[in-house]
Amino acid sequence: MDEISALSAFAALSQATRLQTFRLLVSSEPEGVAAGELARLIGVPQNTLSTHLSILANAGLVHGARHSRSIVYRADVGRLRELALFLVKDCCGGRPDLCAPFFADLSPSCSAQEAAMPDRVFNVLFLCTGNTARSILAEKILAKVGGGKFRAFSAGSHPKGVVNPFALKVLEDAGYPTDGARSKSWDEFAGPEAPDMDFVFTVCDNAAGEACPHWPGQPMTAHWGIEDPAAVDGSDIDKERAFVTAFRYLKNRISAFAAIPVERLDRMTLAARLDEIGQMEGATKTKSEA
Repeated sequence: MDEISALSAFAALSQATRLQTFRLLVSSEPEGVAAGELARLIGVPQNTLSTHLSILANAGLVHGARHSRSIVYRADVGRLRELALFLVKDCCGGRPDLCAPFFADLSPSCSAQEAAMPDRVFNVLFLCTGNTARSILAEKILAKVGGGKFRAFSAGSHPKGVVNPFALKVLEDAGYPTDGARSKSWDEFAGPEAPDMDFVFTVCDNAAGEACPHWPGQPMTAHWGIEDPAAVDGSDIDKERAFVTAFRYLKNRISAFAAIPVERLDRMTLAARLDEIGQMEGATKTKSEA
């Protein structure tokens, strides 16, 4: 997180109703709270709360998704993590042992070292057909928001061999890494020398419908399909706008994923959560439909 983004988040939280709303949504993760119920709990008119939620959403702190007749709001825990890390990443000269009281307050059951250094790093592979746009965006987003808990990869069933320049531009403009980005075949991750994947996510409907290689390690899979920004015709502005939209949809999904305590959930519960993420705003088909 850069200073401008941090200031935007702090400004959004600098009003009592918005701060109370955000803290309530954080405590209600991962289920979220419907807008009407939020207004009742906070004790403000729904139109007033709507204004506050819009400010929080513009700062990237909350997001809403329609469920039946209601809009359910959730805190963006990934964004909260970025904000907290922005404040404390240089704590005590980079020595987490000196920040023990801070970490103890966050998690009394674990030591400062455990809070700062997760026990395990999970390998995550994002797949699409050409490995030129969506899967590249997803790989680089998780590389930044994963907080050291995830190692991100991407590949394609029929790689084009070149990364779309709009994908690189949108990542760079948003302050995300682009180093090492390349279009490659998913066969690289199916051989005996490849790292075992813990999660494999398809981000395009074509890849979800294809027969995948056998992945070592029996990873959990889910389909997080969104529209292909590279398929948009028109001016460069139109094309870049499509990539910005794809970036936003993927960032919302990946932030929600990064906030899941994956090491503490059973596979059935975790699978349900992964499928729910795939149905967030911008979803195309489900994996079974694809």
